Amino acid sequence: MVLQAEEGLITPSVRVLVATAVPAERNAVAGAFPGAGAGESALPGTVRVVHAATGFDLLAAGVGPALAAASTATALTAAALAGRPYGLVVSAGIGGGFQPAAPLGSLVVADAITAADLGAETADGFLPVTELGFGTVTHRPPKSLVRVACGATGARAGTVLTVSTVTGTAARAAELRDRHPGALAEGMEGFGVAEAAAAHGVPVLEVRAVSNPVGPRDRAAWRIGDALTALTEAFGKLAPALESWNPHDH
Repeated sequence: MVLQAEEGLITPSVRVLVATAVPAERNAVAGAFPGAGAGESALPGTVRVVHAATGFDLLAAGVGPALAAASTATALTAAALAGRPYGLVVSAGIGGGFQPAAPLGSLVVADAITAADLGAETADGFLPVTELGFGTVTHRPPKSLVRVACGATGARAGTVLTVSTVTGTAARAAELRDRHPGALAEGMEGFGVAEAAAAHGVPVLEVRAVSNPVGPRDRAAWRIGDALTALTEAFGKLAPALESWNPHDH
């Protein structure tokens, strides 16, 4: 996908894969590119847009870390086999915010993407899988990229937790904050997306718009529409900022 310009054709210099959980989030990101070249990507489930010199493929990767990892890995592999690899993967969507640090409608950019419940329960408490001698529980986006994203969007930087079971009680929220004092938000896909990106050697970023407080489930307090609008606005500012970021500097 290319854009027509007065001086000729502009080919995207950085290809970005944006992985959301559901189509509503994917469509919110797409809303940041009105008038940009757009169309169905060759990969099922994705929409391709081009903003100036940066090309975006928007993928509804599915809910939860396992499906998000599988879908993201498939997209990365397909792009690599086609000779058009991605230079950046962004996990994006709405999520819960730890109050009062991440109020409803605010944006969070992850400086750490952490699997909060990957490990084992013991008599002495929770042990992350790393303390059992396996794998990893945290991926850290490039610091320069986090600075660019926060500077462009006004987001706060902090840990975004990935959970397989959404927090629904005050006790669970407090437990997570005790274990992860820097946590600002939680979602269900970031760590899976990051695992796939790491396997392909591609830098990753996570952006969350806060739709609800982390804690007791109170649907009346959710602000999903506001969060989706914030996500659209965030990518409207993030896309041009990424044009000045060099993925080779990470």
